Amino acid sequence: MFETIDELMKLQPIVMKQLQMIFEKGRIAHAYIFEGEKGTGKKEVAKFFIKLMLCLNPSKNVPCETCRNCKRVESGNHPNILHIEPDGQFIKVEQIRDLISNMTRTGIEEGRKIYVIHQADKMNIAASNTLLKFLEEPDGQVTAILLTEQYQSILPTIQSRCQHIKFSSIPKDLLIQQLQQQGLTFSMASTVSQVTNSVEKGLALAQDEQFALARKTVLKLVETVRKNVNEALLIVYDEWLPNLKEKSDFELRLDLLLLAYRDIVAIKANPESACTYPDMMDRWKEIALTSTFEQLSNQMQAILQARQNVGRNMNRTLLLEQLMLKLQEGYSFV
Repeated sequence: MFETIDELMKLQPIVMKQLQMIFEKGRIAHAYIFEGEKGTGKKEVAKFFIKLMLCLNPSKNVPCETCRNCKRVESGNHPNILHIEPDGQFIKVEQIRDLISNMTRTGIEEGRKIYVIHQADKMNIAASNTLLKFLEEPDGQVTAILLTEQYQSILPTIQSRCQHIKFSSIPKDLLIQQLQQQGLTFSMASTVSQVTNSVEKGLALAQDEQFALARKTVLKLVETVRKNVNEALLIVYDEWLPNLKEKSDFELRLDLLLLAYRDIVAIKANPESACTYPDMMDRWKEIALTSTFEQLSNQMQAILQARQNVGRNMNRTLLLEQLMLKLQEGYSFV
């Protein structure tokens, strides 16, 4: 979803500048590990770096995008580039052996050979050890790029032979923009951007009926609990508890509730603050005017305490009954 160089510079400015500096100084290493959460642009940045290494006419540390090599990298048809993905649950030793065989054969073309191992943490022990031997004694002008979300799952001996490139989380404003471009409303994009840092997961959440229902129920509770705790309890019994299947469902709803009160605190401090629920901005301003910072702080503490109690397997009905009472009173748990 992030394809142009300008988009990648906004998404991963530090990583992009780091790779451009490596290229400019001619210090291309024989192996890199790109570590980052899903959706942080690892594949796209890897493609940029590959183009830069192979480009026939780079300018100011940017590939030209028009030469034969750039076009073949873009289309996935460059003979000196290999991609390895898990075969089922793991990357197997046979895949690494085939990779090494291809990398050590005389290439169809002269120049650097590059291989990209996707989900590198999925290499089984045999595959990892086989790759390790190749990393220790690289044959010719070969560069490896290992992509992973789980850096700690890669053998320390492999880590030590690779340059570690750490990717940052997607900036919230950029994530919201990308989600809107995929058809989400600004309000829904703002909400899911607080729950996940991935465009893909954000879209999935926004299309999940249970998530939409959880969001609606939370907003209804915030408005109702101040006026009538008994009505709030009815919402809990009728709309909250029946939809709780897993502990993670309960935790998500409490997180969404906490984000609502965080919105109110932020608006009380600055009426122009960005919100998790921008569609509720006017209502949050009204609540902020009639609440003190102390009350709001106590309410947030009550939610945090409830979330901790979820992990202690406290009775869910009792937990939510206590929480509604504390939210109405504005006092924290004793």
